[in-house]
Amino acid sequence: MLRHIARWDLDKTYLRTEFDTLRDIVRTALERPDEKRTNPGASTLMREMVRSGVSVHILSGSPEQMRRRLEDKLRLDGITWDSFTLKPNLQNLLRLRFRAVRDQLGYKLPALLQARAASVPLGSGEAVGRKETLFGDDAEADAFVYSLYGDVLAGRVNEELLLKVCEKGRVYPDVIESILEYAGLTDRAGVVERILIHLERQTPPDDFRVYGSRAVPFYNYLQAALVVHEDGRVPGDAVLRVAVDLVLHHRFDGDGLARSYHDLARRGHLRGTGVEGIVTAFEGWTNQDRVPGIAELRTLVERLPSLGKAAHAAYRGDDPTPPDYEKLVMVHNPRRPRRR
Repeated sequence: MLRHIARWDLDKTYLRTEFDTLRDIVRTALERPDEKRTNPGASTLMREMVRSGVSVHILSGSPEQMRRRLEDKLRLDGITWDSFTLKPNLQNLLRLRFRAVRDQLGYKLPALLQARAASVPLGSGEAVGRKETLFGDDAEADAFVYSLYGDVLAGRVNEELLLKVCEKGRVYPDVIESILEYAGLTDRAGVVERILIHLERQTPPDDFRVYGSRAVPFYNYLQAALVVHEDGRVPGDAVLRVAVDLVLHHRFDGDGLARSYHDLARRGHLRGTGVEGIVTAFEGWTNQDRVPGIAELRTLVERLPSLGKAAHAAYRGDDPTPPDYEKLVMVHNPRRPRRR
């Protein structure tokens, strides 16, 4: 059986990382693994995906020099993974490639294509069956890069357009060659099932509509869990465990949990098809003793049937039309300063 692939960014997606000032960067680099903070629910969702048979691959813009501390942090969180890729920033500096230190297009796109070519060899016949869920954030270029990656694999972005986008994105020539090479080593299929973008900077969700319904901006990991549950990647119990995380560590009440569902539903990202699985899972939980957050979970579950109907009515459906990547590449990584 082909395992589903989940590719996760770390900073601001999984970890609550600050990179806005030099002091932030130094503090982050010196933090012990046990001092690094995980976004509430993120570790639970990742563990649940692994438990469900999903193959987890880490692709982070953190420098290679932080590998040991980051790996130790994930181990502390009980996470197992299949690959762990970090950015070779020291190598970039030694080669005087200063743009590459912050550039995400020239780093993540070839890394994604290379990883895909390695895990699903050209001509293996596995491309259609081995789909991917991609996790990122709104602090850099994740939505743009992930969407471009998905459309390259789907055959909606040809080599000529890909070359133009990379050139306009000021990707180094030898890196462009690698991108085109890796793109040629992958079978064409619509394999990117979902692009989940953590709204760490509170970017308006409508800013991501340009990437189609495949891209889902989310405020908390209950919302992410609801989406991957509807996609059939985790069971209803996984959603409840993430919800408990938010209740215990982020002070969510039952109304807050329900609003998380409602927010996704009104934006057209849920079909309502996952409600039954969550309700059934909760019924099994009520037979257990001392379930944490049971009152808050009951409030959510009691509202799910009506919320699911509203979600079905508002669902946006699929949009196969790719965005204008030549235009978007000029503004894909604005690096806005955080509002204090």
